[in-house]
Amino acid sequence: MTQQDALFEYLLRLGDTSLALGHRLSEWCGHAPELEEDVALTNLALDLVGHARMLLTYAGEVEGKGRDEDRLAYHRDVFDYRNHLMVEQPNRDFGHTIARQFLHDAWALELYERLTSSTDANLAGIAAKAVKEKRYHLRHSAEWVVRLGDGTDVSHAKMADAFDRLWRFTPEMFEADEVERTLAAAGIAPDPDSLRPAWEARVDGVLAEATLPARPAVVGQTGGRSGRHGEHLGYLLAEMQYLQRAYPGATW
Repeated sequence: MTQQDALFEYLLRLGDTSLALGHRLSEWCGHAPELEEDVALTNLALDLVGHARMLLTYAGEVEGKGRDEDRLAYHRDVFDYRNHLMVEQPNRDFGHTIARQFLHDAWALELYERLTSSTDANLAGIAAKAVKEKRYHLRHSAEWVVRLGDGTDVSHAKMADAFDRLWRFTPEMFEADEVERTLAAAGIAPDPDSLRPAWEARVDGVLAEATLPARPAVVGQTGGRSGRHGEHLGYLLAEMQYLQRAYPGATW
Protein backbone atom coordinates (compact mmCIF):
# COMPACT_ATOMS: atom_id res chain seq x y z
CA MET A 1 0.00 0.00 0.00
CA THR A 2 1.37 3.39 -0.98
CA GLN A 3 1.35 6.30 1.45
CA GLN A 4 -1.12 8.13 -0.80
CA ASP A 5 -3.52 5.19 -0.80
CA ALA A 6 -3.23 4.87 2.97
CA LEU A 7 -3.90 8.57 3.49
CA PHE A 8 -6.98 8.48 1.26
CA GLU A 9 -8.37 5.50 3.17
CA TYR A 10 -7.61 7.15 6.51
CA LEU A 11 -9.35 10.38 5.53
CA LEU A 12 -12.41 8.39 4.49
CA ARG A 13 -12.46 6.66 7.86
CA LEU A 14 -12.37 9.93 9.74
CA GLY A 15 -14.71 11.77 7.39
CA ASP A 16 -17.29 9.00 7.22
CA THR A 17 -17.28 8.60 11.00
CA SER A 18 -17.94 12.32 11.49
CA LEU A 19 -20.60 12.38 8.78
CA ALA A 20 -22.55 9.37 10.06
CA LEU A 21 -22.48 10.62 13.65
CA GLY A 22 -23.46 14.11 12.54
CA HIS A 23 -26.47 12.67 10.74
CA ARG A 24 -27.51 10.64 13.78
CA LEU A 25 -27.38 13.77 15.97
CA SER A 26 -29.34 15.76 13.38
CA GLU A 27 -32.20 13.30 13.85
CA TRP A 28 -32.76 14.86 17.28
CA CYS A 29 -33.64 18.26 15.80
CA GLY A 30 -37.09 19.05 17.16
CA HIS A 31 -37.15 15.93 19.35
CA ALA A 32 -34.67 16.56 22.19
CA PRO A 33 -35.98 16.51 25.78
CA GLU A 34 -35.57 20.28 26.20
CA LEU A 35 -35.17 23.25 23.87
CA GLU A 36 -31.63 24.11 24.94
CA GLU A 37 -30.49 20.56 24.29
CA ASP A 38 -32.29 20.53 20.96
CA VAL A 39 -30.14 23.48 19.90
CA ALA A 40 -27.00 21.95 21.41
CA LEU A 41 -27.35 18.62 19.59
CA THR A 42 -28.04 20.41 16.33
CA ASN A 43 -24.88 22.48 16.77
CA LEU A 44 -22.86 19.34 17.54
CA ALA A 45 -24.22 17.80 14.34
CA LEU A 46 -23.20 20.87 12.34
CA ASP A 47 -19.70 20.71 13.80
CA LEU A 48 -19.35 17.06 12.82
CA VAL A 49 -20.63 17.67 9.30
CA GLY A 50 -18.13 20.53 9.04
CA HIS A 51 -15.31 18.18 10.06
CA ALA A 52 -16.55 15.65 7.51
CA ARG A 53 -16.53 18.29 4.78
CA MET A 54 -12.90 19.19 5.45
CA LEU A 55 -11.79 15.58 5.60
CA LEU A 56 -13.71 14.40 2.53
CA THR A 57 -12.62 17.42 0.50
CA TYR A 58 -9.01 16.58 1.28
CA ALA A 59 -9.68 12.90 0.57
CA GLY A 60 -10.89 13.82 -2.90
CA GLU A 61 -7.75 15.85 -3.52
CA VAL A 62 -5.53 12.99 -2.37
CA GLU A 63 -7.43 10.49 -4.53
CA GLY A 64 -7.04 12.73 -7.59
CA LYS A 65 -10.02 11.36 -9.50
CA GLY A 66 -12.17 14.47 -9.48
CA ARG A 67 -14.48 13.47 -6.64
CA ASP A 68 -15.35 16.32 -4.30
CA GLU A 69 -16.92 16.18 -0.83
CA ASP A 70 -20.43 15.83 -2.28
CA ARG A 71 -19.50 12.94 -4.58
CA LEU A 72 -17.84 11.12 -1.71
CA ALA A 73 -20.67 11.78 0.75
CA TYR A 74 -23.69 11.19 -1.47
CA HIS A 75 -22.60 8.85 -4.27
CA ARG A 76 -20.98 5.93 -2.48
CA ASP A 77 -22.81 2.78 -1.47
CA VAL A 78 -22.91 1.36 2.04
CA PHE A 79 -20.00 -1.03 1.41
CA ASP A 80 -17.78 1.91 0.42
CA TYR A 81 -18.25 3.66 3.75
CA ARG A 82 -15.46 3.41 6.31
CA ASN A 83 -17.04 4.75 9.51
CA HIS A 84 -16.86 3.12 12.93
CA LEU A 85 -19.78 0.79 13.59
CA MET A 86 -20.64 2.62 16.79
CA VAL A 87 -21.62 5.90 15.13
CA GLU A 88 -24.14 4.30 12.79
CA GLN A 89 -26.11 2.75 15.65
CA PRO A 90 -29.67 4.14 16.01
CA ASN A 91 -30.33 6.79 18.65
CA ARG A 92 -32.75 4.59 20.63
CA ASP A 93 -33.23 7.17 23.42
CA PHE A 94 -31.52 10.29 24.72
CA GLY A 95 -29.33 8.37 27.17
CA HIS A 96 -28.12 6.02 24.45
CA THR A 97 -27.28 8.99 22.22
CA ILE A 98 -25.29 10.63 25.02
CA ALA A 99 -23.40 7.42 25.86
CA ARG A 100 -22.47 6.90 22.20
CA GLN A 101 -21.41 10.52 21.87
CA PHE A 102 -19.28 10.40 25.00
CA LEU A 103 -17.42 7.23 23.98
CA HIS A 104 -16.72 8.76 20.58
CA ASP A 105 -15.76 12.20 21.95
CA ALA A 106 -13.25 10.78 24.43
CA TRP A 107 -11.53 9.00 21.53
CA ALA A 108 -11.85 11.85 19.01
CA LEU A 109 -10.35 14.50 21.27
CA GLU A 110 -7.24 12.44 21.93
CA LEU A 111 -6.88 11.61 18.23
CA TYR A 112 -7.29 15.16 16.94
CA GLU A 113 -4.94 16.56 19.56
CA ARG A 114 -2.33 14.14 18.26
CA LEU A 115 -3.13 14.93 14.62
CA THR A 116 -2.29 18.60 15.14
CA SER A 117 1.34 17.43 15.10
CA SER A 118 0.94 15.40 11.89
CA THR A 119 3.72 15.65 9.31
CA ASP A 120 0.96 16.16 6.75
CA ALA A 121 0.34 19.90 6.90
CA ASN A 122 -3.21 19.68 5.53
CA LEU A 123 -4.29 17.05 8.02
CA ALA A 124 -2.64 18.97 10.86
CA GLY A 125 -4.53 22.07 9.79
CA ILE A 126 -7.86 20.26 9.74
CA ALA A 127 -7.16 18.84 13.20
CA ALA A 128 -6.23 22.26 14.56
CA LYS A 129 -9.56 23.67 13.40
CA ALA A 130 -11.56 20.72 14.74
CA VAL A 131 -9.88 20.13 18.10
CA LYS A 132 -11.43 23.18 19.77
CA GLU A 133 -14.89 21.88 18.95
CA LYS A 134 -13.89 18.37 20.05
CA ARG A 135 -13.05 19.73 23.51
CA TYR A 136 -16.51 21.25 23.82
CA HIS A 137 -18.16 18.07 22.53
CA LEU A 138 -16.46 15.98 25.21
CA ARG A 139 -17.31 18.43 27.98
CA HIS A 140 -20.95 18.45 26.90
CA SER A 141 -21.37 14.68 26.64
CA ALA A 142 -19.41 13.97 29.84
CA GLU A 143 -21.57 16.37 31.84
CA TRP A 144 -24.71 14.63 30.60
CA VAL A 145 -23.31 11.20 31.45
CA VAL A 146 -22.75 12.33 35.02
CA ARG A 147 -26.12 14.09 35.24
CA LEU A 148 -28.05 11.07 34.01
CA GLY A 149 -25.92 8.38 35.60
CA ASP A 150 -26.06 9.99 39.03
CA GLY A 151 -29.66 11.12 38.60
CA THR A 152 -32.87 9.19 39.11
CA ASP A 153 -33.15 5.42 39.26
CA VAL A 154 -34.66 5.47 35.78
CA SER A 155 -31.94 7.66 34.22
CA HIS A 156 -29.23 5.60 35.92
CA ALA A 157 -30.69 2.36 34.57
CA LYS A 158 -31.02 3.76 31.05
CA MET A 159 -27.40 4.96 31.01
CA ALA A 160 -26.13 1.63 32.32
CA ASP A 161 -28.10 -0.15 29.61
CA ALA A 162 -26.80 2.23 26.92
CA PHE A 163 -23.16 1.64 27.81
CA ASP A 164 -23.78 -2.09 28.05
CA ARG A 165 -25.06 -2.04 24.46
CA LEU A 166 -22.19 0.09 23.17
CA TRP A 167 -19.05 -1.35 24.77
CA ARG A 168 -18.63 -3.99 22.06
CA PHE A 169 -18.09 -1.30 19.43
CA THR A 170 -15.25 0.50 21.24
CA PRO A 171 -12.29 -1.81 20.41
CA GLU A 172 -12.63 -0.87 16.72
CA MET A 173 -11.36 2.63 17.54
CA PHE A 174 -7.97 1.22 18.55
CA GLU A 175 -7.40 -1.35 15.81
CA ALA A 176 -4.35 -0.92 13.60
CA ASP A 177 -4.01 -2.30 10.10
CA GLU A 178 -1.80 -1.55 7.12
CA VAL A 179 -3.36 1.90 6.70
CA GLU A 180 -2.49 3.10 10.21
CA ARG A 181 0.88 1.38 10.24
CA THR A 182 1.87 3.06 6.97
CA LEU A 183 0.82 6.50 8.21
CA ALA A 184 2.30 6.03 11.69
CA ALA A 185 5.67 5.18 10.17
CA ALA A 186 5.57 8.47 8.26
CA GLY A 187 4.43 10.51 11.28
CA ILE A 188 1.15 11.36 9.58
CA ALA A 189 -1.17 9.67 12.08
CA PRO A 190 -0.70 8.09 15.50
CA ASP A 191 -0.79 4.38 16.23
CA PRO A 192 -4.46 3.86 17.21
CA ASP A 193 -3.55 1.73 20.21
CA SER A 194 -1.48 4.59 21.63
CA LEU A 195 -4.75 6.51 22.13
CA ARG A 196 -6.18 3.83 24.41
CA PRO A 197 -4.63 4.84 27.79
CA ALA A 198 -5.91 8.43 27.64
CA TRP A 199 -9.32 7.25 26.43
CA GLU A 200 -9.60 4.70 29.21
CA ALA A 201 -8.59 7.27 31.84
CA ARG A 202 -11.20 9.76 30.62
CA VAL A 203 -13.95 7.17 30.36
CA ASP A 204 -13.21 5.53 33.71
CA GLY A 205 -13.13 8.87 35.51
CA VAL A 206 -16.51 9.96 34.18
CA LEU A 207 -18.12 6.58 34.83
CA ALA A 208 -16.95 6.69 38.43
CA GLU A 209 -18.34 10.21 38.89
CA ALA A 210 -21.61 9.09 37.31
CA THR A 211 -21.84 6.07 39.66
CA LEU A 212 -22.13 3.81 36.61
CA PRO A 213 -20.68 0.29 36.30
CA ALA A 214 -16.99 0.15 35.48
CA ARG A 215 -15.82 -0.39 31.93
CA PRO A 216 -15.81 -4.14 31.23
CA ALA A 217 -13.40 -6.22 29.19
CA VAL A 218 -15.17 -6.92 25.89
CA VAL A 219 -14.67 -8.75 22.63
CA GLY A 220 -14.96 -6.16 19.92
CA GLN A 221 -17.42 -6.11 17.03
CA THR A 222 -15.50 -4.58 14.15
CA GLY A 223 -15.56 -4.26 10.37
CA GLY A 224 -16.90 -0.77 9.72
CA ARG A 225 -13.51 0.59 8.66
CA SER A 226 -13.29 -2.03 5.91
CA GLY A 227 -16.89 -1.62 4.71
CA ARG A 228 -18.60 -4.37 6.70
CA HIS A 229 -21.62 -2.70 8.26
CA GLY A 230 -24.87 -3.68 9.91
CA GLU A 231 -28.30 -2.94 8.52
CA HIS A 232 -28.53 0.48 10.19
CA LEU A 233 -26.10 2.30 7.89
CA GLY A 234 -28.11 1.38 4.80
CA TYR A 235 -31.21 3.08 6.20
CA LEU A 236 -29.14 6.08 7.31
CA LEU A 237 -27.65 6.55 3.83
CA ALA A 238 -31.02 6.08 2.13
CA GLU A 239 -32.29 9.11 4.01
CA MET A 240 -29.11 11.18 3.87
CA GLN A 241 -28.43 10.59 0.17
CA TYR A 242 -32.00 10.77 -1.10
CA LEU A 243 -31.90 14.21 -2.71
CA GLN A 244 -28.65 13.68 -4.61
CA ARG A 245 -29.68 10.19 -5.67
CA ALA A 246 -33.08 11.37 -6.91
CA TYR A 247 -31.78 14.60 -8.50
CA PRO A 248 -28.06 14.16 -9.31
CA GLY A 249 -26.19 17.42 -9.28
CA ALA A 250 -29.08 19.35 -7.76
CA THR A 251 -28.19 22.73 -6.27
CA TRP A 252 -30.14 25.20 -4.18
